[in-house]
Amino acid sequence: MLAAQRREMLLERLAKDGRIVAKDLAAELGLSEDSIRRDLRDLAAAGLCQRVYGGALPASPAIADYGTRQGVEVSGKQRVAAAAAALVEPGSTAILDGGTTALAVARALPPDLRATVVTHSPTVACALADHRDVEVYLIGGRLFKHSMVSCGAAAAEAARGVNADLFLLGVTGVHPETGLTTDDADEAAMKRALARRAADTYVLGSSEKIGTASRFAVLPLAEVAGIVTDADAGNPTVQALKVPVIHAQ
Repeated sequence: MLAAQRREMLLERLAKDGRIVAKDLAAELGLSEDSIRRDLRDLAAAGLCQRVYGGALPASPAIADYGTRQGVEVSGKQRVAAAAAALVEPGSTAILDGGTTALAVARALPPDLRATVVTHSPTVACALADHRDVEVYLIGGRLFKHSMVSCGAAAAEAARGVNADLFLLGVTGVHPETGLTTDDADEAAMKRALARRAADTYVLGSSEKIGTASRFAVLPLAEVAGIVTDADAGNPTVQALKVPVIHAQ
């Protein structure tokens, strides 16, 4: 089997099964495990899969640049945003993450909502400018342009002064085995810092992120209160998450 044929087969198997275990697949196909691993390295370098210990998982499409992500699964993000916005109670303090789904949440908040929103995203803060009764606190720091959020030591230090009822967390990957992931180490650290400042953390998990993984761990699933998703309730990956799931309509 030619290398190109093997890689095409690996992508088909990844789409069908949702994961590849290099040792098992090598035995099944009568190929060397080294050949499978080499092919997975090449596919990962092309952004077509995410390598994990022992094999690979589907790569998240949410690691594209901010402008591109604004056009990915727009209707699904809007449904997730509407369901997540309903979690922000009047009089509460909510931390709102950055990214395109978080921006949709800001836009979905009722215009007459009276609440406090803390965010490290200037785009999210600007989206709340017309919400007269929403007090907005913007955390500053180094601007990570990929997601239009502030990260780094200054942002993490500012986050330590926050105590919130709720954190709406954006990630690029949601998987039963790897948990919650994103594609930048500093951004992952900032998300963890914000999660530590909220009583409850809910994940904005639009369907294209379910069953995928990125390079850096954010949190294990056991540390969140639930996941808001537009993925079908019968999705085997959703059922395997073992955390409360809010299904967006």
